[in-house]
Amino acid sequence: MSAATTRSRTPRTPRATRTPDRLCAEAVDLARAAAEEAAAPGVVGEYAGAVAEGDRVVTHFFESSEPGYRGWRWAVTVTRASRAKNITLDETVLLPGADALLAPEWVPWSERLRPGDMGPGDLLPTEQDDLRLEPGYTGEDAPPPNSAVSEEMAEHLDAEDAEITDRTPSRGAIASVAEELGMRRARVLSRYGLHVAADRWDEAFGAKTPMAQAAPASCESCGFLVPLAGSLRQAFGVCANEFSPADGRVVSLSYGCGGHSEAAVMPKPPRPAPPVLDSMAADVFPLRPSKDSGSTTEPDATSEDLGHS
Repeated sequence: MSAATTRSRTPRTPRATRTPDRLCAEAVDLARAAAEEAAAPGVVGEYAGAVAEGDRVVTHFFESSEPGYRGWRWAVTVTRASRAKNITLDETVLLPGADALLAPEWVPWSERLRPGDMGPGDLLPTEQDDLRLEPGYTGEDAPPPNSAVSEEMAEHLDAEDAEITDRTPSRGAIASVAEELGMRRARVLSRYGLHVAADRWDEAFGAKTPMAQAAPASCESCGFLVPLAGSLRQAFGVCANEFSPADGRVVSLSYGCGGHSEAAVMPKPPRPAPPVLDSMAADVFPLRPSKDSGSTTEPDATSEDLGHS
């Protein structure tokens, strides 16, 4: 059996139990000098031990006393060549320890957003495949894709609708149906009560609010709007967008926010490149206009001296 085969079948020593190289482990001064050169003055603390990274490769650790980096350690890796006594420096880096203060894990903005975070002028585009929205009117008589009515049930319902009955419902039957539908009330809202409620809702979530003034579109064309029933349907609805400040509120059809269902990110207009100024070359300007420019005339040598100094 060759030496190469024997060496390949020999299990490697785990990193935790590997014995550091003696010369590399003794190069503490070299490691500290490298850490102090990379760090600011006075932030390299006490020696925290060494770990063998491989054959003749050792990493020395030094505590960091820099403010804001509690629990961090300076790691300096040194090595040497086979059968060589000179220790060389591999790298110097600041690494977090077990109790180090670390920044929280980065979370995308779409997951960080919470209800109520949107303000006037903010735009929240919706994805094309947003599960909260579905295609609206398509011009066809077919039921929506997620309709609970199957084709067999639809045929059965059409057959029932086709049956004509001449039986007149009794008064008790009408009362029971009204009670089941929640329509058997002693009193209902008057026209004055409707107007007062409409004014109140329009003042809170209407067209004159700062949010609506900065919105890309109104609630009338938003897919998150749930229309009301009755006469208020013409002017009001309920917002069903959880990220909108009006979620679960009665809003005017002229209201709007940045969470509109058809909101899209508009591309920014291209910005021209900054002007390039050549500050090294010299621009030559004539001290006098040229003779053929017509801006000056040659002095007449035969003219009389007027005696001016």
